[in-house]
Formats: sequence, structure tokens, C-alpha cells
Amino acid sequence: QVRLVESGGGSVQPGESLRLSCAATRTTYTAFCMAWFRQAPGKEREDVAHIYAAGSAPYYAGSVKGRFTISRDNANNAVILRMANLKPEDTAVYYCAADERWCSGSDDLGSSAFRYWGRGTQVTVSS
Repeated sequence: QVRLVESGGGSVQPGESLRLSCAATRTTYTAFCMAWFRQAPGKEREDVAHIYAAGSAPYYAGSVKGRFTISRDNANNAVILRMANLKPEDTAVYYCAADERWCSGSDDLGSSAFRYWGRGTQVTVSS
């Protein structure tokens, strides 16, 4: 069993930055694909970014490419999402997800590909 706990959400103005962190309780999660999804009201949950191993090519959704950066901190069993130049359309609940599988940096993954989920953290971008 893997428990995921997100932190770092909040309310910011357009153009500002936020850093989300997801801590995993399992100590041997380096073989896991780690991802950040988001879900806005009335919309489907979407794969924002995911990464397999530190140093491997990550995946980014087109809407966040160049603004968001995903990274893994294996020493602390964490995955980080740095979000810069935030826009109102980034407003959503952000979820951390994990699954014991390899994942490519070129493919969008649906939520069904991930077994473990955090409870989510709200990000609101508004002026």
C-alpha cells in the first residue's frame, strides 16, 4: 500500500508561482511512475505531468509545457511540481498519483493507469 499526501496549494494571482509537493509513505517507490493530475469543476481529470525515474524524460500536457516542472526527490520519497506563470485556467484540484509501472515521457496517461491517489490540494489563480 502507498499513501500519498499533497501539500503546497493555495490562492495566487495570475503570473505568480506555486510549488506542490507529494510525499509517499512507501520507501521503495523508485520503480513507480509518479504523476500530477488536475480536475477543474465540470471537467475530466487530466494528466498534467508524470515522470518515471529521476533524470528520465517527463511528460507534460501541452497547456502547461514550459511553465510547469515535475521532479522527483527520491531521498525524501517525494515528487514536486513547480508551477510558474500561473493562469486562471490552471485553477483546479491537483492530485498526486502513483503506480508501480514504467511510464513514457511522450504519452498522456489516463487516471485509470494509476492505482494510488492523494486527496488533492486546491490551486486557485485569480486576480
